[in-house]
Amino acid sequence: MPGPPDSSPFNLANEDAYRAWRARKLASIPAGIHERRVRVHDLAAPSGEEIRALSDCCRRTNWAIFRADMPRDIEPAHIKAFAAQLGLHHVDRNPCAEESGVTALTTREPAGTRYIPYTNRPLSWHTDGYYNDRSRQIRSWVLFCVQDAAEGGGNSILDHELVYLRLRDRDPELVAALMADDAMTIPANEVEGEPIRPDQTGPVFSVDPAGNLHMRYTARKRNIHWKNHPATQTAAAAIEALLSDSTAPICHYRLQPGEGIVSNNVLHRREGFRDDPDGARKRFLYRARYYDRVAGTGVRKR
Repeated sequence: MPGPPDSSPFNLANEDAYRAWRARKLASIPAGIHERRVRVHDLAAPSGEEIRALSDCCRRTNWAIFRADMPRDIEPAHIKAFAAQLGLHHVDRNPCAEESGVTALTTREPAGTRYIPYTNRPLSWHTDGYYNDRSRQIRSWVLFCVQDAAEGGGNSILDHELVYLRLRDRDPELVAALMADDAMTIPANEVEGEPIRPDQTGPVFSVDPAGNLHMRYTARKRNIHWKNHPATQTAAAAIEALLSDSTAPICHYRLQPGEGIVSNNVLHRREGFRDDPDGARKRFLYRARYYDRVAGTGVRKR
């Protein structure tokens, strides 16, 4: 895999660019959730001002919350129309997605509960698509709440650039270890002995040709192989410690109906939840994942 562009602040050899980026990054962090919220009046046709506000927030911190007037009969087409206005066009059609590429996240019948996102169990820290091959890396996602759970289901969110920043400040060698092409392997996925996805080996941190940082990560303990090297093991432990650090800049938010998140694939997790036993209130969200970043949020735009 090609190395980071020389001018990128995420190139370990360019300390001046990193220091300048670091100062801007820390100065631009929103003061609270209220600075991350954007009102969107028409989900399928957001105004230019609304799009600029969302893009600005994502440029500063890689994610934003939006509140929309929910269409009476909301469908995947509304989500895709909204995402397209943010420059998101290349949708990831994972096996559990609808034909549109948009996935309905809700508890499924026992036969469909093999994957945790479709259960009410908690989801540990991860970035989306960490098991995808290098040609299909998830750069962004949109999550929209149609119905919240009767209880629980909140999200925790952490900008992956801040993880990079803390690790590089502690020891650049930690970042170097996580940028190795063989840092983390997700073993093949098999169903009844039939492979549906091969092993996926790659870095945790990588930098795209435009100089933007991408993170590929999961905190799960099973079905993951970290490189058997002291530097890699130390770096993996450092991420785990950061994610459990009470001083880490982690935001906690529980989406309400009509609210959503747009993100440049930041780290996130979901707490467990409970639906009403009679089905009167059942958690239902739409999710769309893309190979594009949110337009106007690249490091060169800062």
